[in-house]
Amino acid sequence: MVAGGLLAEVRRTVRLRHYSARTERAYVAWVSRYVRFAGMRHPRDLGDAEVAAFLADLAERRRVSGATQNQAAAALLFLYREVLGRPLSRARIPRARESVRVPVVLTRDEVRRVLGAMTGPNRLVAELLYGSGLRLMEALTLRVKDVDIPRRELRLRDAKGKRDRVTVLAGSVVPMLEDHLVRVRERWAGERAAGGGGVPLPSALHRKLPYATTDWAWHWVFPATRAHRDPATGVMFRWHWHPSAVQRAVRAAVQSAGLAKRATCHTFRHSFATHLLEGGYDIRTVQELLGHRDVRTTMIYTHVLNRGGLGVRSPADF
Repeated sequence: MVAGGLLAEVRRTVRLRHYSARTERAYVAWVSRYVRFAGMRHPRDLGDAEVAAFLADLAERRRVSGATQNQAAAALLFLYREVLGRPLSRARIPRARESVRVPVVLTRDEVRRVLGAMTGPNRLVAELLYGSGLRLMEALTLRVKDVDIPRRELRLRDAKGKRDRVTVLAGSVVPMLEDHLVRVRERWAGERAAGGGGVPLPSALHRKLPYATTDWAWHWVFPATRAHRDPATGVMFRWHWHPSAVQRAVRAAVQSAGLAKRATCHTFRHSFATHLLEGGYDIRTVQELLGHRDVRTTMIYTHVLNRGGLGVRSPADF
């Protein structure tokens, strides 16, 4: 079947270039939609005109956002350039103008109310999202060795853009984090005594450091409640806490706190950056803590400060 073999080749090419798993899923999904749109014809028999028609259909009939349309375009440019070896003409591929939206930010009191409505590991994850400015998956994929409590630091490995960084660990989170790690270690020790306690390792590290799969330093800070069998190797591993559990908990806490804002897990990261700027920290420091490649990305937070992006007082307040 055309789609099956093609999608397998897309996956192989994406993995060869070490793109993230989320990018792989997105590219495969867009190539599949494109093939269906083209009547199951193979993309090698199609070209610029068909790709432009597909993107136009997304914009006009499906009414997708500019960001979604551009993601689809990136997937198809990758397909033709890297998989089929027939680069498309960028001049003929329409690119959408993406909206630049001001992020939703919580006040300090709203953060307290939302966190106060959460419990257990989900509460601790949310505390790290706000206290350290983490993305959700950055928090969930933390290993024990990445937490440096004496130095009040978290080390993020292979974060977005394949970049490592160090960020701050809030002192207020330390007692809760230490208690949590004690409980996680007790469970890990019990599993080790029973011959389990293994976790998956990145890339091919399991061949270089075979002992690390069951080593405490490599264990997840937020392990899942149950172990699962790795479909590739058949080995029983414990994966990290699932993001949907935290997302549901945050959504319920926002409702419980009575907030009329569309706050999500990522809102804690926005609030972290904004509150640092309000506290007088310079934007370059905030850029480094967030892991932004370009300071212009960090500049968006200057538009949501309490006194406005330029520090201007309204004349109505004079």
